[in-house]
Amino acid sequence: MKHDFQSLGEVFSYSTTKYAKRPAYGIVGETEGGYNYAEFKDRCRRISRLLSNFGINPNDKVAIFSQNMPNWAVAFFSITAFGRIAIPMLTELSENEITNILTHSEAKAMFVSRRLFPKVPKELTAQMKIVIATDDLSVLQAEDDAYTCDGRIKAPQPDDLAAIIYTSGTTGAAKGVMLTHRNFCANILASWKAQPVHRRDVFLSILPLAHTYEMSVGMLYAFSVGAMTWYMSKAPTPSILLPALKKLRPTVMLSVPLVIEKIYRASIIPTIEKSRFLSGMKKSFPLLLHWLVGMKLKGTFGGRLKFFGIGGAKLDGEVESFLGKAGFPYAIGYGMTEVAPLICNASPFKTHLGTTGIHAWGVDIRLENINPATGEGEIVVKGDAVMMGYYKDYSRTRQVLSDDGWFHTGDLATVDKRGRYSIKGRLGSVIIGPSGENIYPEEIESVINNISDVNESIVIEKDGHLVALVHFNENVLDWNYENQDKFLEDLEKRKADILEFVNSHVNRNSRIKEVRVEKQPFVKTATMKIRRFLYKDGTRPDIHKND
Repeated sequence: MKHDFQSLGEVFSYSTTKYAKRPAYGIVGETEGGYNYAEFKDRCRRISRLLSNFGINPNDKVAIFSQNMPNWAVAFFSITAFGRIAIPMLTELSENEITNILTHSEAKAMFVSRRLFPKVPKELTAQMKIVIATDDLSVLQAEDDAYTCDGRIKAPQPDDLAAIIYTSGTTGAAKGVMLTHRNFCANILASWKAQPVHRRDVFLSILPLAHTYEMSVGMLYAFSVGAMTWYMSKAPTPSILLPALKKLRPTVMLSVPLVIEKIYRASIIPTIEKSRFLSGMKKSFPLLLHWLVGMKLKGTFGGRLKFFGIGGAKLDGEVESFLGKAGFPYAIGYGMTEVAPLICNASPFKTHLGTTGIHAWGVDIRLENINPATGEGEIVVKGDAVMMGYYKDYSRTRQVLSDDGWFHTGDLATVDKRGRYSIKGRLGSVIIGPSGENIYPEEIESVINNISDVNESIVIEKDGHLVALVHFNENVLDWNYENQDKFLEDLEKRKADILEFVNSHVNRNSRIKEVRVEKQPFVKTATMKIRRFLYKDGTRPDIHKND
């Protein structure tokens, strides 16, 4: 692999030349819509020329609002490789969020899928010089007066802005993270150092491309080494994903903890518990059991998987312990959009239970304001991957980015003698106990989530006490009978069982006083982290009000 990329323009030119005849992109279950690297190069150049014809110049912003597909990558490279600035947008955005992002970014053009086009307010598309359908790259609408053919392109420089990625994370209003070509190229190199991949590797994408994790590692890194990437035209439900895994036999996948945790709780545990043979083996020959189940799991993923990257949130300890014993090639990563995104990583078979690995290549990392009693401090990072700042938001940029380039993540962690970091929680989510002690809700939630029938949970503070908000798995409670006595008795018993179990497994300061059951799933971010700020008062949020 070439190790000294300076811009995405260089990445584009290098890969489309060196790997010209190799397959680049495909759509699972479809014979059309894919590209080899030479075809991809030609298509990007033609779409860039179309943008130029409508006066879209270097440094102009172009939005991408589409589900994953090969043409998402065409849109991204036709923007960034020719000096323009991409504005990736998550598909689940509300109309209000779409309006805010397009207005704030001052996007002059847009790539949008036909499925999502109706969600975009007409008054906003009317202001665009051109709107292009990602489905087939045809023109959906265009401004006649903009067709002057006097647009320009330029070779982007390392410190030129490549993308503005809007993120609200789990704590509030969206911020436009400004990432340069140098930021993305630094992340490509860090990915290579963490896990080398090659032109014969096969990526299967199941996470949204508009999120930096999938964009940087799953798309840009794969492209830089000439690998093949497959996208799914439908949501990766088990009925869609399992046949795809069997057919494509991917070598690399990226995921969030929720995916593998659901597989563990919905498939692996019930399989063991329902089998007398496996249950007996669990007691008498646990190593053999883990080996057998691990072989079955790897077979389910196609049998060639060498890297299953897990990031975006903390992996449940019980699930991670099982994956390690089963010999499953999982990797752990920690990152943030502001660092494009890799900060720490642990490659397959180099993981250590509960830690997020060592610092990524090229990233300087340290802990600040360390508590001498616990060793916990805030993670701050520096390096070529750190963002320029938040677009049109100098005050919030100053809050997290020091004059000498150190980015304050807001995450609390400890570090062991081998340089492995363990994330404890967010500064903003830490609950201060009655005696001034730090209480990390994530640690209590980990205990709750290991209870049978619990899908997910969050712990909040209410009137000086800890309250657990719990959402059960499907079919655990029949909400059609929620006002009947039997339902209410069952509900109260389950709440009491959770309360007793949790308080017997946590320290005195972390004991909860109340359990509240949520009827609907929690509202989440793109990486499936619960938007905590919506639940801070302990009530179900009005989602539309909070958009």
